[in-house]
Amino acid sequence: MTETMSMNKVIHAAFRRDLGRFVAALDSFPVGDQRRADGLAAAWANFDDQLTYHHEGEHETAWPALQKVGVSADLLATMDAEHDTMAQALAVTRSAMADLVQDPGRAQVDAARAAFEELRTVTVAHLDHEEAELEQVYLDHVEDPAIVEMGKTFAKVSPARGGRFFAWLLDGASPEEVAAVRGTVPGPVLKILTAVFGRGYRKNVAPVWAR
Repeated sequence: MTETMSMNKVIHAAFRRDLGRFVAALDSFPVGDQRRADGLAAAWANFDDQLTYHHEGEHETAWPALQKVGVSADLLATMDAEHDTMAQALAVTRSAMADLVQDPGRAQVDAARAAFEELRTVTVAHLDHEEAELEQVYLDHVEDPAIVEMGKTFAKVSPARGGRFFAWLLDGASPEEVAAVRGTVPGPVLKILTAVFGRGYRKNVAPVWAR
């Protein structure tokens, strides 16, 4: 079967989706609503962790594998520089979200929204660049030993992390994205991960986006 979308692109779609959700939520945020602030903080904690973990994993695991299939070190250095820019925007947003939880007033809502707009700008620019340069590489080398080993390395996570990851990844995913995940992860494994180990995400984060 021909691959039409890499797992990397599916993950990118989830980042884009969440960034849009945060901006929309802050656009309509009821000033002074502590419960809403706490809910967004729970969603933020997950997003912050997922984005940081993903890009640290790219540097440590994906880049060496991609070099083995011909991707230049200069291009990967550029990707790392973009990661650094994103990390700076993450730090600003982290601070803004802490302020929002402490006091969900008008100034804090506006600051958080501005931080998310900047984070979305730099993150989407990076994701678009990475996909333009690397998506076809992933698809063309899906069976290359280096890429297969990379996938196995990424899969070596605790069930708790794996369950939260896949519950988040599939929350609002398109049919094409769901199909890409199901083409990579055996159905019974995916069901157990999301149903059992993804309960925390489904209980504490998914409802934040359901309102």
